[in-house]
Amino acid sequence: MRFVHDALPMRVVFGPGRLAELGDEVERLGLTRVVVLGTPEQEATLQRAADGLGGRAAGVFAGARQHVPVEVAGAAADRARELGADGCVVVGGGSSVGLGKAVALRHGLPVVAVPTTYAGSEMTPIWGLTEDGVKRTGRDRSVLPRSVVYDPELTVSLPVGLSVTSGLNAVAHAVEALWAPDGTPITAVMAEEGARALLSALPSIVSAPGDLEARGEALQGAWLCGAVLGATTMSLHHKLCHVLGGSFDLPHAETHAVVLPHVVAHNGPGAPAAMAALGRALGVTGDPDTVTKALAARARDLGAPTSLAALGMPADGLPRVVEQVLAAPYANPAPVTRESLTALLEAAF
Repeated sequence: MRFVHDALPMRVVFGPGRLAELGDEVERLGLTRVVVLGTPEQEATLQRAADGLGGRAAGVFAGARQHVPVEVAGAAADRARELGADGCVVVGGGSSVGLGKAVALRHGLPVVAVPTTYAGSEMTPIWGLTEDGVKRTGRDRSVLPRSVVYDPELTVSLPVGLSVTSGLNAVAHAVEALWAPDGTPITAVMAEEGARALLSALPSIVSAPGDLEARGEALQGAWLCGAVLGATTMSLHHKLCHVLGGSFDLPHAETHAVVLPHVVAHNGPGAPAAMAALGRALGVTGDPDTVTKALAARARDLGAPTSLAALGMPADGLPRVVEQVLAAPYANPAPVTRESLTALLEAAF
């Protein structure tokens, strides 16, 4: 067996109440004026984080939006420059972390991430920006957070519906890593355990949203799923979701939740090892049809959305998605043709 495993540098501080140690992480990096970034909905949490940082907090920017529009990234970068910031603290989910990465990409500022969802973006060097309805992504280690503070207490208030879709988004990261052409035995173990942890924790979160143990297990799963996404090549699933999100502004996590079973159905026959691992995570055999049905059933049981139409996708936009996805070649375990892609999207719609 021959492979190359390139581990990403990452410091993780994990456990209930760890938000109180955020100042220690900022100080450890030698930062003295950080800007705290997040969404408008998280403004109270952002201010709480800033208050905990005391004089090390230069200000708050609560303007993050999903898919990181370039105008929002520009406004945040300008705010960081105006404040004389020497670093960023991002509090929130993928939108907030994505904005922090955009600022890091422009100004080279180190990022400390405090995730409040299961997006996993904090574990990757992948950045994304949306301009004129097109989402561009890239990889740059300069955007990788220097430190990640996981505090399960911050996820207890995450609404159940968003907990589910965010968790399934993370499972999608693991699935793509399982069939990635540059996957390794190490990423395979991490991806399977990440998927298992989330698929195990989410039913408990649905039945008891305040279950701190389940919230912690889900965060650990998200950590693993994000890490393997950052270490491998994305395929059809993420390409589809980036186009759907960037072109039609569909909600990010919900789109991943809807599309995943359909991509598994498409790619499963060409990825037997991935199906075996996902089957173990779901507690079923690795037969592609069985895995697909079990995954779809789990999503329905959790109350996740099951159609792109329900998310606001216009039917006449499907051909546009097909054209954009086919225009940029990428690695995938099963052939992607105009006919197969159209059938997949119509089924998801």
